[in-house]
Amino acid sequence: MTHIAVIDIGKTNAKLALVDGATLTEIAVVTRPNKVLPGLPWPHFDLEGHWDFFLEHLTRVHSEHGVDAISVTTHGASCVLLDHDGDLAAPMLDYEHPGPDLTRAEYEAIRPDFAQTGSPRLPMGLNVGAQLHWMLKIDPRLDQRLAHVLTYPQYWGWRLTGELASDVTSLGCHTDLWNPWKGQFSDLVERLGLAGRIAPARRANEILGKLRGNITARTGLKQDTPVSVGIHDSNASLYPYLLGREAPFAVVSTGTWVVAMAVGGDQVALDPARDLLVNVDALGQPVPSARFMGGREYDLIRAGSDAKPDDTERNKALADGLMILPAVEPSSGPFAGRAMEWRGAPANEGQRIVALSWYLALMTDLCLRLIGARGPTIVEGPFGRNPDYLAMLSALRPQGVEIAQSATGTSTGAALLCMAHAKPPQTREVGSPQNAHALARYAAAWRDALG
Repeated sequence: MTHIAVIDIGKTNAKLALVDGATLTEIAVVTRPNKVLPGLPWPHFDLEGHWDFFLEHLTRVHSEHGVDAISVTTHGASCVLLDHDGDLAAPMLDYEHPGPDLTRAEYEAIRPDFAQTGSPRLPMGLNVGAQLHWMLKIDPRLDQRLAHVLTYPQYWGWRLTGELASDVTSLGCHTDLWNPWKGQFSDLVERLGLAGRIAPARRANEILGKLRGNITARTGLKQDTPVSVGIHDSNASLYPYLLGREAPFAVVSTGTWVVAMAVGGDQVALDPARDLLVNVDALGQPVPSARFMGGREYDLIRAGSDAKPDDTERNKALADGLMILPAVEPSSGPFAGRAMEWRGAPANEGQRIVALSWYLALMTDLCLRLIGARGPTIVEGPFGRNPDYLAMLSALRPQGVEIAQSATGTSTGAALLCMAHAKPPQTREVGSPQNAHALARYAAAWRDALG
């Protein structure tokens, strides 16, 4: 039996999961909020708090179950800056801080265009290149201190192993720093004066190294415990399906971000103004992608409600054409800058939740259309447990919608990086709902309302 401990940091929560390699199930999970700390020089993540949390629970799960390997997956749009001693050269900037917008014009004068990077120009610090440009501008001494730039999963790999790396999936996540077609750094690295300081790019499924001695002393893990290079979280959801599954297909990774990724789809022109981009998968290949902050939109509209719609509420919402028009979170996605509006007014919580679920499915379907997705659509993450979301999406995707038969998602995808003979997980087709025609008419009305 192989047990893989996965450090899994999303934008909302950080967790340590122990994955059973034989069954691809999480046999132990602990979480903590991924809080942003205030203070100078900019809002930043609690890296030390995470580190103490991970070491404490690595020690516990190893004592209780045994740990044979460690893998790491994190949210994208993030980097960590180290000085010449391997300590932080600066706190890790929260990518939702608006600071980089202050030097937007200067940055846009040096960033490569979409044709080179597949990376759209995004607000705040969602382009890592914009973060680096702004931080170097407002802290003139940072350039002197800065020895190494690491993408976020590899920061934790550095703390565990002492090995420096970046990974292609994180570099390929709208950083502006990577050319996904040539598999090399973009021109921006030279323009920022960072040549030789961004840690070497490696594939996510390589082994980064073995544990440092002080880690084994604290946790009881063996020093030869392998640690994977690590992976961007949406690509961790995609990775299991690259292992032997035939294209075309699409994977929709759901969480704070909903990211749609098309493998072997139609060749379409990607419009960066609609938050379309090119991700890079764990094998180093470019993947047309689209995204919106669906998990955050869900939380904003749900507002803590635990209502579960019944058929009466569904039928009423459908008959009345109750719908949400985008964008609930207007800072990103295909309708960035557009204000959300209701068509009709929900009579109760159930109607509000069903309209919200349909809205999220309609946005997902739109994203899939924009990237030329073909074949079955596999839904990963929490939206795969939402029956109204799945019903609407199934009504709109005639080539089928599937969900994994066992819990998969980012932690399992990351665990598979450590397994030499991994197989793709089994999936279950959702099936077309009985009212598919009515849902399709609703979807057509939604698209008409968008103009």
